[in-house]
Amino acid sequence: MPGHDEKDAMLSRLSIRDIVLIDRLDIDFAEGLAVLTGETGAGKSILLDAFALALGARGDQTLVRQGLEQGQVIAVFEVARNHPARALLKANDIAAEDELILRRVQFADGRTRAFVNDQPVSVQVMKQLGAALVEIHGQHDDRALVDAATHRRLLDAFGALEADATLVETLWEARREAQAAADSHRAEVERAKREGDWLRHAVDELDKLAPQTGEETAFATRRTIMMQSEKVAEDLRDAHEVIAGANSSVPAFAGVIRRLERRAAQAPSLVEPAVKALDAALTALEETRGHLEAALRTADFDPAELERIEERLFALRAAGRKYNVPVDELAALARKYNADIALIDAGEEKLKLLDAAAKQAEEAYRAAALALSQARAKAATALDRAVNGELTPLKLERAKFSTEIVSDAAAAGPNGIDRVEFWVQTNPGTRAGPLMKVASGGELARFLLALKVVLADRGSAPTLVFDEIDTGVGGAVADAIGVRLARLARGVQVLAVTHAPQVAAQASRHYVISKDTLDKGKRVATRVAEVAEERRREEIARMLAGAEITNEARAAAERLIKTAE
Repeated sequence: MPGHDEKDAMLSRLSIRDIVLIDRLDIDFAEGLAVLTGETGAGKSILLDAFALALGARGDQTLVRQGLEQGQVIAVFEVARNHPARALLKANDIAAEDELILRRVQFADGRTRAFVNDQPVSVQVMKQLGAALVEIHGQHDDRALVDAATHRRLLDAFGALEADATLVETLWEARREAQAAADSHRAEVERAKREGDWLRHAVDELDKLAPQTGEETAFATRRTIMMQSEKVAEDLRDAHEVIAGANSSVPAFAGVIRRLERRAAQAPSLVEPAVKALDAALTALEETRGHLEAALRTADFDPAELERIEERLFALRAAGRKYNVPVDELAALARKYNADIALIDAGEEKLKLLDAAAKQAEEAYRAAALALSQARAKAATALDRAVNGELTPLKLERAKFSTEIVSDAAAAGPNGIDRVEFWVQTNPGTRAGPLMKVASGGELARFLLALKVVLADRGSAPTLVFDEIDTGVGGAVADAIGVRLARLARGVQVLAVTHAPQVAAQASRHYVISKDTLDKGKRVATRVAEVAEERRREEIARMLAGAEITNEARAAAERLIKTAE
């Protein structure tokens, strides 16, 4: 297709089975402008209803051909590798083939089933794919361009602002995440602050207490000894007096040993064993004296010291109960609380950094959103000029198209600060208003055509269907519509259901919808046939003349075809 790029897609085949008057229908489509014509009641609306079913439209049991249990519609698309539809396939774990095949089965009991590339899917997934591939426009269209929610996206596409809009969306998300991180950490810091006052008090108390590991055991042992010492001190002193006092026998032992040692040379066998035993006894007495003196020193305590020890033990044990830990773990607890306070202080510093990051993200978003808003205003002026330039040939010369932008920084969001809506004024002096509310059916269809021509293949589905948008117009206006549809078909695939010979003459492919009588008049079936050359001229002549085709009509049809070529 001329103007196609790697992002394009195209409807290549539509197959319908047992839908209303259609028993079996297969239509191959190609690039460019294809028109479908036929007499009123031939089944054009049925064809579009069936196509919409394959695109995810609401099912309807009345679509199933009478007497049958089900009908089905298959739409086959050629889709470039980087078309957005392929991203939808990947997101839904659908196998990506060379072709994209949408199949919808409608049951007579009202149920439907949806398949994409023969894989069962939800109708919602089918609808998303359908919206990415096809737009259907008609006099009573309530989708596509008349949906104000799409106007901002279309304006961005016209102004080549998609990258800017994506940046704004990315910055909005970054702003949201940065603010959420700051808020979350702030809550933690505030919670820690409430705990911090208690922690600081605890640390101050424990620092003053200065507990040491093993301290309780040492003091408890010392206290026990001191409390018992008074009971044994007197006996210890008496024992010490016996061994080391004035009546001690130790000096006598020493004198006896010296005399015996002098006799040892005279009778060694008699003296030496006794000297040895006496010497050991003297040594034992000396050792006993040392133990007794050490015991007496220990037993000799200041009562004030016992009081200090008892106070210390009381303070340590009270702290252990207060903080619900063994006394020996108080020192470790003090270190932990000090570390917690340090973390709180560090959290304050981190919060400052997070707040700064959130502010920076906010400023980056605001700057990008403002720049995008200004670019949108500039693009809107160009879009209005272009669309209004298309209106006169479409017999809307007294009408005016405008892109209304309401910018509100307080209503910022992922799409920026702008609310965009297409407005029209149908006649001078009348009140302008939203496109869907102000334009009548015929006017709406022509406004949509003007918009689509201006937007070309920007912000558009790759296949556009126009349903009788030429209704109620004739002559030059119908010709203008045909010319614009043909121009639009240079960039996207266009299918038009039309009653206007001027539109049909512009087509690169022409399909005629008709009714056949079957089973000896008992049943009617809709048929679609592609026509060319002579048969195409006859069909356009019929559209010009009505039931009776005249030579003048044939000649006029020939002129229309030649002019279009």
